[in-house]
Amino acid sequence: MPYSVAVAGASGYAGGEALRMLTAHPEFEVRRATAHSNAGERVIDVHPHLRSLADLRFTETSPEQLAGHDVVVLALPHGTSGAIAAQLPDETIVLDLGADHRLTSAADWARYYGGEHHGAWAYGLPELPHADATRQRAALVGARRIAVPGCNVTAVSLGLVPGILAGVIEPRDLTAALAVGPSGAGRALKTNLLASEILGSAAPYAVGGVHRHIPEILQNVRLAGGVDPTISFTPVLVPMSRGILATVTARLVPGTDPAAVRAAWESLYADEPFVHVLPEGAFPTTAAALGANTALIGLAVDEDAGRVVIVVALDNLVKGTAGAAVQSLNIALGLPETLGLPLDGVAP
Repeated sequence: MPYSVAVAGASGYAGGEALRMLTAHPEFEVRRATAHSNAGERVIDVHPHLRSLADLRFTETSPEQLAGHDVVVLALPHGTSGAIAAQLPDETIVLDLGADHRLTSAADWARYYGGEHHGAWAYGLPELPHADATRQRAALVGARRIAVPGCNVTAVSLGLVPGILAGVIEPRDLTAALAVGPSGAGRALKTNLLASEILGSAAPYAVGGVHRHIPEILQNVRLAGGVDPTISFTPVLVPMSRGILATVTARLVPGTDPAAVRAAWESLYADEPFVHVLPEGAFPTTAAALGANTALIGLAVDEDAGRVVIVVALDNLVKGTAGAAVQSLNIALGLPETLGLPLDGVAP
């Protein structure tokens, strides 16, 4: 018997991608999709690409609608998942695609989000190394509550942590400049996300240390062994519907051999099915990761500047959100980690 799944907030981009990932999985069956303003509508009227869910209608989002399923995926606005999750049975596996359960620090939550801090769950980035050389996937085995990382966080963290763990880069004065597609901002109608505003333009936002993903990135850097890390983080909205291209830099530890830099990334990710380090001189594009649960990494040493430059590309809705959720769910249930997840993207 397949595991029964309910997806809350399924009318949005993240929720819709979760539906797509879950319906393609041989061990899961989506039996409930909830929404707010779209309650009562057919799923295919909101997500016309999801033809396999033609018989499913959105219901209202409530604990009563979500209870009774083996797995519940919460694709809800930040600050709303915690109260609903608290009313779900302990035996239900709950994955939060929002931020409510990512941060371990209540002070960070208060500063960047505000409202009640609902505590941290098992963090859904399996590849994330810890300073003791274990990886985060160990914490996901048997987990019943899983916090899926922020999409920008995944790109920047995967780019930085190999160098932190290997001791070849310094944790202070980290930088990250990201080109991001507007689907990461959700499906709600906003003037700055209209096609007429985005097409032919690149627009920075949340500049100057105020982006909500900053404390989550620093939390991951500390897990990998970084002491007192700092980062300058600047996202830029660009006219592509989905995708993240993160250009991350860090100061090299003085005296570091450039060969040791590449070796740090290649050795850490050598056996990871979804994180691929490209050959020397090659750098990824967002198109190469479109629709796939992959993070593609290119890196170079800028010897004159004394820095390493890491470029990471991923699909914000797959490896950045729904794919990461399914990958973590596979681990939690003891299924093959790669089951049901696309390694190949779509092109052109």
